[in-house]
This record gives sequence, structure tokens and C-alpha cells, in this order.
Amino acid sequence: MDQTTLIIAVIVAVVVIVAVALWAYSQKRRSEDLRERFGPEYGRAVRASGDPRRAEAELAARQERVERLHIRPLSAPDRERFAQAWHATQARFVDDPAGAMADADRLVDEVMRARGYPMGDFEQRAADVSVDHAAVVEHYRLAHGIAQRAQRGEASTEDLRKAMVHYRALFEDLLGSEQTERMEVQR
Repeated sequence: MDQTTLIIAVIVAVVVIVAVALWAYSQKRRSEDLRERFGPEYGRAVRASGDPRRAEAELAARQERVERLHIRPLSAPDRERFAQAWHATQARFVDDPAGAMADADRLVDEVMRARGYPMGDFEQRAADVSVDHAAVVEHYRLAHGIAQRAQRGEASTEDLRKAMVHYRALFEDLLGSEQTERMEVQR
């Protein structure tokens, strides 16, 4: 092998090594970004798919889907109206736990609809919500599960109370504050 061929081979090898290192770094960074953005939802997605790469592809697809949606902040009057409705729903719980829990479910749906979330099947809604509200999407899933049990007459008053707590966590996050809303608009 002559000197020129050896130099070319070394250069090619270095370029390949650098390219592989950059690819590995970008994959690691992507994983870290998704883990940071989705928090506990990242682990849930990995457990559900059984494969971190498949889970990351799913989470990235969720992000892309939600970016194409027209999710918008609530106006101050809407935020106030929904907050008042929530307080009335909570007050109703004492006399009618099942009715209050059903109202909480409906109210969360109304807030989501007002914000621009598509109201398809539950799993798609939860996936969409997980993009910007990853910290509370599990509350949504738990509340929804209790609501389904309540419809079948299988939920105790304590279960209904837990559902209200779960719905409240999501509701408050969806309602947001004006500062939170400004940050979402800027993203």
C-alpha cells in the first residue's frame, strides 16, 4: 500500500468514526430531550412498547402531531368561566359525588375542546395532552379509568373523590396561568 492510499484510508476511517460519534451523540441527545419533555410519560411509553427506540419514535410522532394542531391558550374570560364552573363542580361533590365526577369529566373535555385539542378517542386525547402536559397526563388516565368504572356502578365514593383529585390536577394544568399561556404561545 502506498503512502497516498494509506493517508486516504486513515482520513476515511476518521470521517467514519466522527460521523458515527456524531450520530450516537444526536441519538443520545434526542433521547434526553424526549425524556426531559415527557417525564414519566417517557417511561410509560417505553414500558408499553417494550423498546426504547419504538417508544421514542411514538413520542416524536406525538410532538409532530400536536405541533400541527392549533392548540391555543384560553382567554382570561374563558379561564375565569371554567374556574367558576370547576368550583361549582367541586361544591356539588358533597351532595352528588357521581354527578360531580361526571361534570368534572365533561368540564375537562370542554377545556380541551376550547384549547383546540381534537376530541377523538380517549387514548389519542391522552397522547395529545401528554406533549404539553406530561406531568399530569397520568392523572387524566387514572380519572378516566375511575369514570369508566363509575359508569358501570363499580366505583366507591372514595374512588370518585380520587377521580376528582386527578381531574383537578389536569384541569388546573390545562387552565394554566397567563404566564404559562404566554410561554406556550412562544414555543
